[in-house]
Amino acid sequence: MATVFPPTGSQASLGGHQSWGREALETSILAWPLILTNLVELALTTTNLVLVGELGPQALAAVTLANNLFFFFAIIGLGVVTAVSPMVARALGAGDKGSGDIRRTVQQGLWASLIVSIPGLACLMNSEWIMLHLGQNPEIAKLSGHYLDGLAWSLPAFVGYIALRSAAAAMGQPRAAMWSALAGIIINAVLAWALTFGHLGLPALGLPGPGIATAISTWIFFLLLAAFLAYSRPFRHRRLFHGLWRPDGERLWQIFRLGVPIAITLAFEVTVFNAAAFLMGRIGETDLAAHGIAIQIASISFMVPLGLGQAATVRVGVAYGAHDKHAISRSGWTAYVLGVSFMCASAALMLIAPHLLIGRFIDLTDPTNADVVARASLFLIFAGLFQITDGAQVVASGMLRGLHDTMIPMLLAAIGYWVAGLPLGILLGFYLGWGGVGIWAGLVSGLTAVAVMMTLRWMRRDRLKPAV
Repeated sequence: MATVFPPTGSQASLGGHQSWGREALETSILAWPLILTNLVELALTTTNLVLVGELGPQALAAVTLANNLFFFFAIIGLGVVTAVSPMVARALGAGDKGSGDIRRTVQQGLWASLIVSIPGLACLMNSEWIMLHLGQNPEIAKLSGHYLDGLAWSLPAFVGYIALRSAAAAMGQPRAAMWSALAGIIINAVLAWALTFGHLGLPALGLPGPGIATAISTWIFFLLLAAFLAYSRPFRHRRLFHGLWRPDGERLWQIFRLGVPIAITLAFEVTVFNAAAFLMGRIGETDLAAHGIAIQIASISFMVPLGLGQAATVRVGVAYGAHDKHAISRSGWTAYVLGVSFMCASAALMLIAPHLLIGRFIDLTDPTNADVVARASLFLIFAGLFQITDGAQVVASGMLRGLHDTMIPMLLAAIGYWVAGLPLGILLGFYLGWGGVGIWAGLVSGLTAVAVMMTLRWMRRDRLKPAV
């Protein structure tokens, strides 16, 4: 059955007779702009981390904590508006040739972005108080607060951008988001460098500089994507922003009903990593700085299966809307195999050449960094171990979202991360004396548990209601 799914500007078949090779090609065509977009978005904070690494381990630790707190609220918003993608995909798969239903979803996705961003912004503006009450070093907490005073203002634009990106990807145009984000990261790199060290006639702000630069850059790429969706040929006829200020409570509720479980699922994962960072802060500044490097490296590789999971949501969602069981199975398993295969290669690189990766973030030849390098190398062993299961869980989660299955995956994430993972990490790290290694062992256990449960859930998808 042919469906409206034009990743390259043409229609792509999702029918039961399509080959697995063709499915892999179509998934890759859709996924690679999403992967690059994810990498570009991550590059915002990676650039900041690299720049502040020149300011010393204390600044590196402060930005690690700040990024963790920021991404907790960013992931909540991202999760809610991610519902835009399966909703648009299902409408297209069901044969929605008009623009009214898609327009309603996109507009209320933007309203949802604003609603979820306001409380997050308020919390981020009081980040120093939050970190002090989480037992962090007062000086580190103060420095993190200075950085977040600027970065916090990027939150509404980031979440709104995700809503628009989700719609563009579902309509087969993920490159629009990629190019706008790429422009943003270039602007961010230049601004962050200038504002941190005082170049191009701008003041040397130190740690607050990259936070301010990222806020400016995020608003720029959000507005660029909005302009593209409003005026470019693939979207102009849909009039996506016509009547934007008109309320639509029913559609807004549908987005929250589907998106809140997604947000909570992501929050369970992100808060485990947030908790790990704060626990590292209790262990010591060296472990925290090393953790920041190792987790940033793992986050970069994670962007590939994340993009494949996002593509799986769209591919499975279109097939779900068309009631094509064969296409659902083929779309999901293809993305799964691609994601796990990539993470096997990523794990091998982390285990074989840790110093090559760590050297991108900190000077390996500086004796004052020796302890951080040693701990980061050890943490990368565990990061390599969880690569495969991390890839499996995020792709499987995307596959299930394509079926609009979000509530049970949310519960599975809670069990895996907060029942299996974090308690084990605390036990090993603090009570059995493993330190930071124990925290990372807990992360590996939690991700593995979630991957197994999500995959089993997908394998039993025929039992889901409504039946697919």
